[in-house]
Amino acid sequence: MRYISTRGGIAPISFKDAVMMGLATDGGLLLPESIPTIDPATLDSWKALPYRELAYRVMSLFADDMPAEDLKQLIDRSYDTFAHPEITPVVHKDGAWILELFHGPTLAFKDVALQFLGNLFEYLLKERGQKMNIVGATSGDTGSAAIHGVRGKDGINIFILHPHGRTSPIQALQMTTVTDPNVHNIAVEGTFDDCQNMVKALFNDLAFKEKYSLGAVNSINWARVLAQVVYYFYSFFRVAEETGATEAVFSVPTGNFGDIFAGYVARRMGLPIKRLILATNENNILTRFINEGDYSTGTVVSTVSPSMDIQLASNFERYVYYLFNEDASRLREAFAGLAKTGRIDFTEAEMARVREEFASDSIDQFGTLKTIADFHHETGYLLDPHTAVGVGAALETVKDGTPVICLATAHPAKFPDAVRQATGVEPPQPPSLHGIDKLPTRCLVMEASLEKVKEFIEEKAR
Repeated sequence: MRYISTRGGIAPISFKDAVMMGLATDGGLLLPESIPTIDPATLDSWKALPYRELAYRVMSLFADDMPAEDLKQLIDRSYDTFAHPEITPVVHKDGAWILELFHGPTLAFKDVALQFLGNLFEYLLKERGQKMNIVGATSGDTGSAAIHGVRGKDGINIFILHPHGRTSPIQALQMTTVTDPNVHNIAVEGTFDDCQNMVKALFNDLAFKEKYSLGAVNSINWARVLAQVVYYFYSFFRVAEETGATEAVFSVPTGNFGDIFAGYVARRMGLPIKRLILATNENNILTRFINEGDYSTGTVVSTVSPSMDIQLASNFERYVYYLFNEDASRLREAFAGLAKTGRIDFTEAEMARVREEFASDSIDQFGTLKTIADFHHETGYLLDPHTAVGVGAALETVKDGTPVICLATAHPAKFPDAVRQATGVEPPQPPSLHGIDKLPTRCLVMEASLEKVKEFIEEKAR
């Protein structure tokens, strides 16, 4: 399997090289030259596989330059850190299937990919005798999951930028209480988009990237998308086993298009996904795109679901590449236009294709809190505010009886203020959060200045 850039400016590279490159050197995002198709007989043979074995079957199709035993060991080591034996269990509540993705060390779906990516980085660096300085931006969960994925690992430094005061208190503590020498937290006085734009600028500065051996953990890294593809297969098989269904709908709360793009890949591979519901909060550029054909940037609004408070979705480029029939030159023009005008235009035929694959709904703050309250009243189950956006969109969109699988992207204890406001109930606190507010913290507050971030990396880099 070889990997290419959405912008067409690199020669095909291996999986290992794609992981290490992160963002393509031409500024594009890496994708496999072709997405393998799984025939029905193979799908049938995968149905009863435990999570780890299924993960190996899926990942090995895309990572064929890794010895089988090495890949299996990386998968085992990554998911040994999860508190549930199924890794990503599915529970049935009030007509919806909740895919619980929050049983990892930081109680968020990002752990599924970042525990794997941290171990994969360590493996590849040791193999190559290299060191790496990871740089990432987070709206909340990616940062802590990435930090916990690489803390204390040989040959790795990590620099995480997060918007100061715009994550939940728990999210901030899960990052800043990790004081290992190789972990560096930067609280940027700005928005997540400011953080993400600076990270992209660092990677586009090829001389700086090469000099300081920068590596990416954001969802621009293909290995993260790949790890997330697995739980679409796993959850579908569990629901099909319970219901006898031959297809399902997935509802995905998203701001960066990474998690739902993994579902799109699973669908292209042959998983019978009838529709992907893209659920947004008030920061609804992706909903406007799907429902109105309007992909134009606006102002970031702070909400009770802060991990989705994003305007420019960094993984959207991967989908647009396929929507443009893998035409890299047209994609380059479109994203150059986006940088200048803040919008991309699509044809009516393209939007018709989009709506065959996706539906979308935007759930505002009132609707989010109401969904948490109503769902708890009816089922006794507590949703975090991001999952509630996905459940709310699913309940509004799916009316035909098709099983709907809602991705539960975080544990409710990560957002106790919103849960308490909606229900009056204090969410139970998992052991990993006990006493976290009493731990020492380390974090540098910094203005949104690319030059200052560069200076800090130069000072601390390995």
